[in-house]
Amino acid sequence: MDIFYLAVLGLVQGLCEFLPISSSGHLVLLSNLFNIEDSLFVSIILHVATLLAVVIVLRKEVWQIIRHPFSNEAINIYIATIPTAIIVLILMPIVNLSFGGGFLAISFLISALLLLFSEHYYKKKEASFQKDFSYKNALIMGVAQGLAVFPGISRSGTTICAGLLSGAKKEDSAKFSFLMSIPIIILSLLMEIFKIIVQKEPISVNVIGLIISFAIAFVIGILSIKLMLKLTQKLSFKWFSLYLLAIAVLTLILI
Repeated sequence: MDIFYLAVLGLVQGLCEFLPISSSGHLVLLSNLFNIEDSLFVSIILHVATLLAVVIVLRKEVWQIIRHPFSNEAINIYIATIPTAIIVLILMPIVNLSFGGGFLAISFLISALLLLFSEHYYKKKEASFQKDFSYKNALIMGVAQGLAVFPGISRSGTTICAGLLSGAKKEDSAKFSFLMSIPIIILSLLMEIFKIIVQKEPISVNVIGLIISFAIAFVIGILSIKLMLKLTQKLSFKWFSLYLLAIAVLTLILI
């Protein structure tokens, strides 16, 4: 991969991983448009970059969970991670097929409709929403995270919407969505490393380009997390939904 393409991948990963528009969907779309095969090694490096971004922005919350592994916050993470892992393992054969891009337009459309519906629901029910984030919210968001494994279905968007539909506040849903991504990103990293070992995939990459890609994904990831935490309090999800509708149409035309 050349430097330009790696830089674009870093930008897409950092921006789309935390905004509700699906990083995996955009990466699959780019791969199809440029006719470039995905590299597991590059994927690992970019995931490390976005993982570090989450840890940096939410360092206080992460440190509290590490210091108090049996607190409510930590238990919520465990409750969310278990169903996610189970669902992903069950769906993995179908998920692998979906990375060809055949269902990408439909997945983008599903994300768009989910954002629209949850925004409408939240506005109608906001006054009755609970004050404290509960185990039930964590469980529902964990199930949603497992179902959002398909490219084009936004992980952050789906989990935040699940939080809203289960009665959690917008800001609580957004923050927990980013926190619950940490163990899943780590697990996905381990899976990708295992695939490289098993498949004995040769690692051949532009080192300078990879460093640039990592730096872009890390910096943009930090900015997009901070932006998303602010936007969930002020901005309607309908704008993300309109973007996803447009990208769904574009995907249908191009792929």
